[in-house]
Amino acid sequence: MVKPREGVIRRHSFAIRITHWINVLCLLILLMSGLQIFNAHPALYWGQASVFDDPVLALMADDRGERGLVGITRIFDRNFDTTGILGASVGADGIMDERGFPSWITLPSYQDLATGRRWHFFFAWLLVVNGLVYLLYTLSSGHARRDLLPNRSQLRHIGQSIWDHMRLRFPTGEEARHYNVLQKIAYLTVVFVLIPLMVLTGLTMSPGVDAAVPQLVTIFGGRQSARTIHFIVASSLVLFVFVHVLMVVLSGPWNNLRSMITGTYVLPGGSLEKRP
Repeated sequence: MVKPREGVIRRHSFAIRITHWINVLCLLILLMSGLQIFNAHPALYWGQASVFDDPVLALMADDRGERGLVGITRIFDRNFDTTGILGASVGADGIMDERGFPSWITLPSYQDLATGRRWHFFFAWLLVVNGLVYLLYTLSSGHARRDLLPNRSQLRHIGQSIWDHMRLRFPTGEEARHYNVLQKIAYLTVVFVLIPLMVLTGLTMSPGVDAAVPQLVTIFGGRQSARTIHFIVASSLVLFVFVHVLMVVLSGPWNNLRSMITGTYVLPGGSLEKRP
């Protein structure tokens, strides 16, 4: 029997790894197809009905004559020129066109609401099923209690953990065997707050679900409010993924990536050290 090398641990089980990568695929497709759906009416409102003259957020285009089409992002009563990114952008045909989000980030890239809905609904249910599998495994295996819940010592030193991360100093040695307090709080928030909220607000926008469970509309303050919350939660998940990937790169990309592919993780040195 081959003994494991010193400092090499098994960090992630197969169940955690497979559900993680399914989540990655689902969230990517959901983001791109969701933006395709959003582009069919690129504006957000609060309440039950769409008040076209008073949006919370609107992505518009305005023809400025010689200047051509200008993209405008309106947040409440403030307008921002976002030409080329939001409101108006160059499509695959090389022509500036009125679009909420640019074609390169939507699925499909051309405007097709029906296809975008089919992609979105399929991967939304796949995310739900995968999430339930993850949740059952997490609770039954003790993963939630053992790896996700921060202990009192970690909570007492949360300020130090934030300061260490700001200086790009990450846990090493024995401390690197487990998630740090910031990781735990972030993962708990995503798993038990953001994703359930995203699913529930998505269901609230469905007329069929509204008829079966009208209480959802009341809880979220109307279908348009649910759509706005859905957009905000999705944006929060995008921000989480960005920070998550950044931390993976800064704290050792190969070691972190390998641990989520093979489960094998090499403990960094025995003290906090600055990473490039």
